[in-house]
Amino acid sequence: MQQLQAQAAFLKQTLGGTQEMAITAKQVKELRDRTQVGMMDAKKALVAADGDMDKAIDVLREKGLAKAAKKAGNIAAEGLTAITVDGNAAAIIEVNSETDFVASNDKFQNFVNGVAKAVAAGKPADMNAALKLDVDGQTVDEAAKALTAVIGEKIDLRRFTVVEKTDGDHFGAYLHNGGQVAALVTLEGGDDETAHDIAMHVAAINPQYLDRTQVPADELKKQTDLFTKETVDEGKPEKIVPRIVEGRVNKWLSEISLVDQEFVKDSDKTVAEYAKSKGATVKGFVRYEVGEGIEKKQDNFVDEVMGQIKD
Repeated sequence: MQQLQAQAAFLKQTLGGTQEMAITAKQVKELRDRTQVGMMDAKKALVAADGDMDKAIDVLREKGLAKAAKKAGNIAAEGLTAITVDGNAAAIIEVNSETDFVASNDKFQNFVNGVAKAVAAGKPADMNAALKLDVDGQTVDEAAKALTAVIGEKIDLRRFTVVEKTDGDHFGAYLHNGGQVAALVTLEGGDDETAHDIAMHVAAINPQYLDRTQVPADELKKQTDLFTKETVDEGKPEKIVPRIVEGRVNKWLSEISLVDQEFVKDSDKTVAEYAKSKGATVKGFVRYEVGEGIEKKQDNFVDEVMGQIKD
């Protein structure tokens, strides 16, 4: 009995070795092309799946999801923005990765564009709803984790905004530097070209508010107090201090309010004046810049490389 068991074990070991040798370089290359994993990971997955390509992908996904969980605490401050217009709705999103290198990855770009389309069509009310939207047969959350497994970096849908308009309104979308900055503008009246030009202005100049009425009262008071102190410290006569402060406050408001800014393509006009010349009024804007507000982790390069080797 023991002899038969030993023979069976020997045959199993031999067949297992034969199966591993049966995996061809062509199969490994195909799996790497489809998943972008390393050569040894691809070979091991094919061996575990007895050479079945689809099963090998499942093996990598299962292993990768475990890696994705390990990546969950990493800081993702790079990535891309995207804008999709779907009829009278538009979505602007930001998807983050850990390094800027990933932004040039086709799979990452396809994921970002797919999420933008899903958000524009689905109009989710919050992030939980957005993560449940369908992207190529998976939820956004599942697709992000699967992509994390393939790329090896944490992939994160950071934020999104859905904007809706009427039939008479116009959307203007502009992406700068391949998607590092995105600007979405809504005009009442006008045309698409005017909306696009103002979106380009928003991307370049980065206004903080649509107009001065949107500036919070506490922020206005803080800046007024600052200008007052500066003016007094300059030794200006007390009688003219209020007038000087008023002028400085108005200048500051014109710099942070979109409609009061000098239009980037025609400095003789404000943005509001340019829009009016085209029969339009600016209703709103959204501007995303990749990584803004995220404290980026500063790693020691040697430690980073050694950490990847250990993984």
